[in-house]
Amino acid sequence: MSTDALIPFIDEEMPPEGSPSPPVAPKPVRQPWRILIVDDDADVHESTAYALRGLEIAERKLHLLHAHSSTEGIELLRREHDVAVILLDVVMETEHAGLAMVDSIRNGLNLHNTRIILRTGQPGQAPEIETIRRYDINDYKTKSELTRGKLYATLTAAIRSYDQLRRLDASRRGLEKIVAASHYFLAEQGLQTFAEGVITQMASLMGLEPEGLVCASQAPSSAQTPEGDYIVIAAAGPYRHLMQKRLSDIDNPDIVAQLSKSLAERRSIVGSDSLTLFFAGRDQQDFAAFVGASGPLREVDHHLLEVFCTNIALCASNVTLFDRLRSVAFEDRQLGIPNRSALIQHLDALVNEDQLAGVVLAKIDVDQFAETNDMFGHRYGDLLLGAMARRLSERLADRCFIARVAGNTFAVVGCHEVVCPEVLKPLFDEAFVVENIDRRLSVCMSLVRCEDAPVLNGNELLKDASIAMKRAKAAGQGRIEYFTPALGADSKERTRLLHGLHRAFDHDRLFLVYQPQLSLGTGEVLGVEALLRWRAEDGSMVPPDRFIPVAERSGLIVNLGTWVLRTALYDLSRLHALGFTGLRMAVNVSAVQFSQPDFLDILDEALRDNSVVTPERLELEITESVAMVGMERVAALMREIQARRVAVAIDDFGTGFSSLSYLDCLPADRLKIDRAFVNLLDTDRPGARIARMIVPLGRQLGMKVLAEGVETETQAQILRELGCDEAQGYLYARPMPLDQLQSWLAQHQPLGGTT
Repeated sequence: MSTDALIPFIDEEMPPEGSPSPPVAPKPVRQPWRILIVDDDADVHESTAYALRGLEIAERKLHLLHAHSSTEGIELLRREHDVAVILLDVVMETEHAGLAMVDSIRNGLNLHNTRIILRTGQPGQAPEIETIRRYDINDYKTKSELTRGKLYATLTAAIRSYDQLRRLDASRRGLEKIVAASHYFLAEQGLQTFAEGVITQMASLMGLEPEGLVCASQAPSSAQTPEGDYIVIAAAGPYRHLMQKRLSDIDNPDIVAQLSKSLAERRSIVGSDSLTLFFAGRDQQDFAAFVGASGPLREVDHHLLEVFCTNIALCASNVTLFDRLRSVAFEDRQLGIPNRSALIQHLDALVNEDQLAGVVLAKIDVDQFAETNDMFGHRYGDLLLGAMARRLSERLADRCFIARVAGNTFAVVGCHEVVCPEVLKPLFDEAFVVENIDRRLSVCMSLVRCEDAPVLNGNELLKDASIAMKRAKAAGQGRIEYFTPALGADSKERTRLLHGLHRAFDHDRLFLVYQPQLSLGTGEVLGVEALLRWRAEDGSMVPPDRFIPVAERSGLIVNLGTWVLRTALYDLSRLHALGFTGLRMAVNVSAVQFSQPDFLDILDEALRDNSVVTPERLELEITESVAMVGMERVAALMREIQARRVAVAIDDFGTGFSSLSYLDCLPADRLKIDRAFVNLLDTDRPGARIARMIVPLGRQLGMKVLAEGVETETQAQILRELGCDEAQGYLYARPMPLDQLQSWLAQHQPLGGTT
């Protein structure tokens, strides 16, 4: 309700009918959206300005601010205000200058509404989900993605978000002022308490006892309250017993008449010994307050009451506003059920009240929901989510707390007898009917036994459920995973490893070692494989099977892989300079690297920068996991690589997505037998026969075959008999740094030896 809606007193002058309307003020010029570009590349500034030239968003122009380093950007933000969006380069003065600037923006400058879009020319350097959440990053894009159209779409979404956050802030500040001015009217306590406060304040204003005062409101039509009657929502003194009853039940006809007239005519009424104030509410939810006086009201009281009515109108608006804000803050507007914030509040209450015994939190995530949206459209997906919400509410609402925590993820909190796979899983066995189509859903579930989880608040419980959900999703569709302390420790260990890996990369604690590859027939050294190693700060070595998967999941493997490739080629050029010109260099390439759109560009640049080494001396080792990129694309990439005269080897064959059709489709030069199969060659354990089949298979497909992990002469002899071409392993040499490799080669390889 606004003060404009307040009905004036009957003795106020009203403008005569037919009076001319006041002139309409000219439409104000709207200030442009301020966009800050932070990038150390001048071309990026120029291309961004060119792409945004002449564009408007929400009928407002764009004003660009420019900074060429994170330090310059922070200083600019100290001076400039109302910056809506920051387009921020990730790598500038340092590799993490962008993230450090985000931390300064959020925690130093306290700019929480400004939206931040990270941009980078290094696609693999994507921040972890936890990093995005911690720093409140709005979006992450590679620079190549941000064409004019996509840049406009990204900025539009960010500006809308900024505008909404700013409007919410304005509403919050207004709400704080209203509550500060009239702190007796606590909106959280609802309309009844608010109305009681009106009575008390009116009595205080007029120097009366808070008795004989009634607030009434239009009553909803029902069998007990006919249309046009009013209901008592607050009363004091001798009328308190009439709370929530009909106004007509009051035995004082004067009070009934005054309140009825005020509500019916929507105006305040001043009597000789009473005052009835009218307050216009939203959606016809008006109310009126009656106060009796021992004598006529003084003129000064009229003015005070006008001011009072204005304040009360604002307070009534505050009640409605608070309800709306609470709805926005704690309710999913699309599905009409509690949202993530409401869930965390509910869990916090359970934690604070020590009510976690026997309580289980479950997260339910729809498998392949994005594919459903792509196939049937987002409207169908929204209807499907609505059907899920209704079923969960119909079956569980009386026993559980149900919320939507993300796009296609729901949460259920309740006792362990109900929140368990045996009860939840059958809810999804029955098909959902959407637009007359039966749709069966596969869901993954994660469950947390709250009393066993070492948590301090609801957010920690939800994080534990997310950790278990990640494990469930990794295991496949329709999987269920319970959170355990060991699972949480594993997640924390991966996070610790990732942070340590970043530090190691920045402080040169990562290095390469090389393991020789020899001809089984002649013993000649044909090449070496580059292997990445990590020496921790305490001097201990971190095993590759621990840190490589973390690097792959985080995207850091792309930068690491580029560094490994360039370093290995540089070291090979040094070996060539020493006379070992016949060696080839084998470098591992992960599926994450292989899937990067600029992988071939990175390869070309590395070859150009190491022109001493011819492309024929480089071999890229890929694992069968690259099949996830798509067979056609992988085969095309391999042909592009071979067109550059670079060889390709299939590494760890037999341990992943092995299939003959897969192998036959890929134009590889070399097939590497995994050490797990080599270890079985001189045994009768299961798998020994498979190991013996790989060698003739590779030869039949026209590939050289190399065995990894050869440790005994018996294994080497069996491999020779099978016709295996090459081998590497501890039988010949352990992986060694470059200086040790030089000494080893001097003893085992004649200078200028060739393959």
